[in-house]
Amino acid sequence: MTGTEEKPRRVVRSFVRREGRLTAGQQRALDELWPRYGVEAEGPVLDLDTLFGRQAPKVMEIGIGMGDALAQMALENPDNDYIGVEVHRPGIGRVMARLDEQGSHNVRLFCHDAVEVLEQRIAAESLDRVLIFFPDPWHKKRHHKRRLIQPPFVELLRQKLKPGGVLHLATDWEDYAMQMMDVLSNAPGFANEAGKGRFAPRPDYRPVTKFEKRGQRLGHGIWDLLFRRL
Repeated sequence: MTGTEEKPRRVVRSFVRREGRLTAGQQRALDELWPRYGVEAEGPVLDLDTLFGRQAPKVMEIGIGMGDALAQMALENPDNDYIGVEVHRPGIGRVMARLDEQGSHNVRLFCHDAVEVLEQRIAAESLDRVLIFFPDPWHKKRHHKRRLIQPPFVELLRQKLKPGGVLHLATDWEDYAMQMMDVLSNAPGFANEAGKGRFAPRPDYRPVTKFEKRGQRLGHGIWDLLFRRL
């Protein structure tokens, strides 16, 4: 490398790939159900109506974990189409098995980094709602740079939301909630649905997950933020 060449920029990820061993059921779901529910991360920009075979509101959940909230929303809101994004295969396997069991066909899944999925496969102004529930808080101060909710990512989400579309965040870490509020309040092209500087009550469509219930038992607060794209 010469003195005039630049070193490759190191990408700071908001996740670490530490997944446990797949259960037999999760592996079977990945093998058998991926053709029905899975979408490859590489390829041209998608026409989401074509992907689902209909016109319906398109909702993306980023970081579905084990998929409990996504599966419940898909079951309770069959008139919506859901796109789940998760980097860990056990969660993808588990949610596909549950979707198959409950007979839900209004979900498609990416097992990949959300930033790359958004950049490469999601068209501008194609999403009605983006959901990010309880992202990793990276609670140590030196790790805050890994937090998902940062100005460049929020701008990417704005580009993918339709005008009037909603970005919905939730966390049980007060410090992260305050950072989210600061980032979104200063993000061009968004307005706080609850009013300036205010957190929102949990909408009925957001399920209360086992993770959230455990946090509440431990005395954690829950903060929801709903910002609409102008």
